[in-house]
Amino acid sequence: MTASKVKRTNKKVKGKPRKSGKSKVRQVSIFDKLIRAMPVSEAQIQKGLTWGLVGVFILGLFSVGHYAGINQKVGSEVASAVGSAGFEVKRVEVTGINRIDELKVYEIALAQKDRSMAVVDIDQVRDDLLANGWIREARISRRLPETLVVEILEREPAAVWQRNGQLSLIDETGFPLQDIAPEELPDLPVVVGRKANKQVPELTELLEAAPALRPMITGATWIGNRRWNLEFDSGETLALPEGRDTAAAALLNFARMDGVNRLLGRGVVHFDLRDEERAYLRMPPKATSEPES
Repeated sequence: MTASKVKRTNKKVKGKPRKSGKSKVRQVSIFDKLIRAMPVSEAQIQKGLTWGLVGVFILGLFSVGHYAGINQKVGSEVASAVGSAGFEVKRVEVTGINRIDELKVYEIALAQKDRSMAVVDIDQVRDDLLANGWIREARISRRLPETLVVEILEREPAAVWQRNGQLSLIDETGFPLQDIAPEELPDLPVVVGRKANKQVPELTELLEAAPALRPMITGATWIGNRRWNLEFDSGETLALPEGRDTAAAALLNFARMDGVNRLLGRGVVHFDLRDEERAYLRMPPKATSEPES
């Protein structure tokens, strides 16, 4: 039996290289470390970035449409469609009216050309209503399908302002409401003077110092743009000093004296408390007696 010779060659067998005992370490970037440190998953981050890109794309389209006038045209078409569907202002519901003309409110609320509920400018309606001096506040809202709701808060007349022969109703802030004729004079205090209306809040605060006298005061005259003269229903005039605190103290002192000695209704014409040290009284002039013939 012959032994076969085995040929040995130095050629390397092609194939996969053998794995060595040491594995290659993968390098982790700083960006990967930051992502892994965040309290959200990588999938959530990818989703957020995707939606962010979509939002930027939509915003870009909107901006292009705005400058091209597309958005305005679409808005007009939508408003027209809403109006055609029956959502158009046909009724106005008004509450809170006592003195002003209700028909005037209807006229203002329905003044806009486009009455579609979608585009009616309620801010403009409110501004137009506030141009009326009697209206202190106005709230406008829509009630589908066809009603505009108008809530009115009116001003209340608190006094009559007299200057240069002209009479006007004013509220507690001194805001002019309406000019009136002398025969229309209501049972309200009359403040007299060029800028007396602007002093009404201060006058109201002053009269709170003597609430017992307030119902008897029928008028107040703003003297020299610095102090008040008060008129009483019994015919007397009380001159108060300058300064808010000084005038309040003088009025309170007068109320105490009247409570003890009944100063009002005793024939005195004028009380002068401008001097802090003493009070001055002026009596009516005595009638001169005619000589006997």
